[in-house]
Amino acid sequence: MMLKPQDVCLMLKLFVAQPGATPYLVAVDLGMSRAEAYAGLKRATIAKLYDANRNRPKAAALEEFLIHGVKYAFPAEPGTVTRGVPTGFSAPVLAGHFEIGPNGHTIWPSAVGDQRGVAIDPLYKSMPEACLKDVKLYKALALVDALRIGRAREKNLAQDLLTQLLRKK
Repeated sequence: MMLKPQDVCLMLKLFVAQPGATPYLVAVDLGMSRAEAYAGLKRATIAKLYDANRNRPKAAALEEFLIHGVKYAFPAEPGTVTRGVPTGFSAPVLAGHFEIGPNGHTIWPSAVGDQRGVAIDPLYKSMPEACLKDVKLYKALALVDALRIGRAREKNLAQDLLTQLLRKK
């Protein structure tokens, strides 16, 4: 059984969620069905990213996978210029750290977004909308995207910020 991209989103949402949040309530916030959440928890448990006994993600394993594995397991391919929600080094968490040309922004294509840039498919289709409702999730997923698509400087900063986020709890 192999991890799916939405499993990463589920693990990050569970990690940044308020204490006591259940996987199924979190799934609703992500636009997932209960069946998808259950299957994702099962896959994440097998991958050793989720502790089913404690009902929470394993922070150290999640950090290692996000920093070293997600770019290989779920690579991002730049698409066409479109409108959407900024991600990666264009997202607020990394804004101001790098100079970005007019067509250099990276975005998740979405009708709810107001910025133009190069399209990067989100790890899960409902992430642009879910991230606009949850700043912590947005920060985490934008940093993951910076690791998936960035150059060395961007990846280094994203890695440092993601490590801080995951070790804060």
